[in-house]
Amino acid sequence: MTKRILLLLLLLIFIPVHALGQTVIVTSFYPIWLFTLNLTEGLPDIAVRNLAAPDTGCLHDYQLQTADMKALAEADAFLVNGAGMESFLPLIADAFPQLPVVVASEGIPLLKEAEVLEIGEAEEEEEEVNAHLWLDAGRAVLMCERLAEGLKQVLPDQADAVQANLDRYTERLLALDSTLRAGLADLPRHDIITFHEAFPYFAEAYGLRVAAVVNREPGEPLTPVQLAGIVEAIRTMGRIPLFVEPQYEDLSARTISRETGAPVYMLDPVVTGPESDVPLNYYETVMLSNMKTLQEALSD
Repeated sequence: MTKRILLLLLLLIFIPVHALGQTVIVTSFYPIWLFTLNLTEGLPDIAVRNLAAPDTGCLHDYQLQTADMKALAEADAFLVNGAGMESFLPLIADAFPQLPVVVASEGIPLLKEAEVLEIGEAEEEEEEVNAHLWLDAGRAVLMCERLAEGLKQVLPDQADAVQANLDRYTERLLALDSTLRAGLADLPRHDIITFHEAFPYFAEAYGLRVAAVVNREPGEPLTPVQLAGIVEAIRTMGRIPLFVEPQYEDLSARTISRETGAPVYMLDPVVTGPESDVPLNYYETVMLSNMKTLQEALSD
């Protein structure tokens, strides 16, 4: 309750000022921003702003900043991932009850985190849905459809242009989905171990198996006891490759690799990237790079 009152008080210092004649669309974090840039390409008088900085990564335990509240005070719509990614949404609803919130994951089948073995996770942790559904290009198509529907409500005079952008982007995403399926179909091995719960959707869509997730808070090193337990668990699984992510330190992964002989590779969950002059095909580029990494890791 204290946080909600504080955020409401902060609003008293804000005077919402829209850029003259512009519609302001705010997105929650990087993948939703990328999708929205594609859906609004070429539309006049549209400002698309991203809430979290481009190096934030996933919004685990993200704390709203004063600048975030100012951006939302000026927004005509807020586009989010949903599925628990934006835990601060109740605060936003309290502070901006009239702000349209478009949830990209609404109605899309979700995976439970408990469906993947988690090493190093406290037993009392609550089972939750996995929010990283954008890493399945097929689900990304559905997410963009929901985002486009929300944009059409906010931009009724430009609904046809939004639909045209959606059609073009859908064609690209479906081509990406086909390429990923073909490129990962005949690998001699399919098991991977990751250091974040980001890749179960990718694995389900493209014929891989996340044998285990080394579940830890981003940026927090594993304790010696946790490391010993993880090393023992991985040894029983065999020489399964370990995958880390560019936004998190990988010292623990390197330690585990030395102890088990498991090689370490990097997969990018598309939650960080360039902020200016970002290519509209950045999502496709990163996903194809991930495919090449997996082909290398699972072919030997």
